[in-house]
Amino acid sequence: MAVRTVQDYIQFLAQKGFQLGEDSIGFITFGQHYTDSSDELVNTAIEVTLKAQKEFDGSFFISLLEMYKENQVTQRKDALKMAIMKNVL
Repeated sequence: MAVRTVQDYIQFLAQKGFQLGEDSIGFITFGQHYTDSSDELVNTAIEVTLKAQKEFDGSFFISLLEMYKENQVTQRKDALKMAIMKNVL
């Protein structure tokens, strides 16, 4: 997946039939600002959340972003490796 803005990724998901509600978008915006995460990491956390939970779970999403920040993860490939290592995926 090419790096795109969070808004672009949310629109991409909508085109694929996955609509995020306003509350979910609020969690995404809050999580990105709270953890000072890049669009790439936020998009990856959205992807991992949807794959692991089968729906958007705001608390799970923010926990992922916090885990990435705590472990100084800055790239998508490292975020995915960490999710696999922690048995999230």
